[in-house]
Amino acid sequence: MLRNHFETEHNLFRDAFRSFLNKEVVPHQEEWEEAGVVDRSVWRKAGEMGFLLPWAEEEYGGTALKDFRYEQIMCEELAAINEPGFMIPLHSALCGPYIAEYGNAEQKARWLPGIIRGESILAVAMTEPSAGSDLAGMRTTAVDKGDHFVLNGSKVFISNGLLADLVIVAAKTDPANKHAMGLFVVERGMEGFERGRNLKKLGMKSQDTAELFFNNVKLPKENLLGDAKGGFFYLMNMLAQERLTNACGAVAGAEAALNATVDYVKERKAFDRPVAHFQNTRFKLAEMRTQIDVAQVFTDRCVMDHNQKKLTPEVAAEAKLFTTELLCKVVDEGVQLHGGWGYMWEYPICKMYANARIQRIFAGTSEIMKEIISRGMKL
Repeated sequence: MLRNHFETEHNLFRDAFRSFLNKEVVPHQEEWEEAGVVDRSVWRKAGEMGFLLPWAEEEYGGTALKDFRYEQIMCEELAAINEPGFMIPLHSALCGPYIAEYGNAEQKARWLPGIIRGESILAVAMTEPSAGSDLAGMRTTAVDKGDHFVLNGSKVFISNGLLADLVIVAAKTDPANKHAMGLFVVERGMEGFERGRNLKKLGMKSQDTAELFFNNVKLPKENLLGDAKGGFFYLMNMLAQERLTNACGAVAGAEAALNATVDYVKERKAFDRPVAHFQNTRFKLAEMRTQIDVAQVFTDRCVMDHNQKKLTPEVAAEAKLFTTELLCKVVDEGVQLHGGWGYMWEYPICKMYANARIQRIFAGTSEIMKEIISRGMKL
């Protein structure tokens, strides 16, 4: 389906980013998959090309492209090559904005240049072993000691957990108020900050996911973002963009899975004719084509609304819910239409299937999305 919300400069950006991925990422995907982490050098190369935090101000080294369509393009192109480990969207669209939005002038000057150059990789640490989507239930604490905070607790399932040089950590700051929390920037090498093993996952093999531990980490006041009790609001305020980012990647992933399946069924034969000639195959593919086109139109509209600061949390939740559920449906149908070969890791659809399943869980489960949407309906 023809998409008309991109302009000439966006198409040029897509061509440049696609070329970068083909040169610097695609040749290394199997290597990164085996290692369980991408090479740090690719982050620096992305920084040199201006692909990290493109929205950041020029004084910090950014290009001031304050248009979410650029983030959407990068989500789409990473999904097209099925690369889950090189998490530019996490770095640029999810973590970086916390510093830009809630950091003061000194913090921005201290951290943003290195982040934009790819020298300082970002992560955000919210989830805990006993508290997933329930942020108010977290147990990590930051105690105010006058001229510093002391951080204690642990986080789990942290993307970029091993690579990250700067981790934005959510911690409780007032025992009497479950919603009082701060966002603290923990830097690599701080005493008491330890990382656990690289967690073994169903999919996303090239993406380092780790446990993080904070044992009496002494944090200077200069590492607090914004107000010490405003973190819960800051997190909620950023979730719409996070979920839109998920939606952009999910619908693009569904498109990639559909394309891989179409290519396969045209070549694969059963009973002396291509699998594509069977009515069941054609009907399944037609249904997926239709649903992906509908999802794409909705997602594109959300991107444009977000650019105008009109995207609501409820609509962002709708986008995340619909696209991630659709992605899982498409990859499942794709495996089925591949037959036994769809279960083989050497085929792209198998990796797509494994990578897709988490999409319905992170950034808020599908059930949480339904809760947000229903509350918006005042139910």
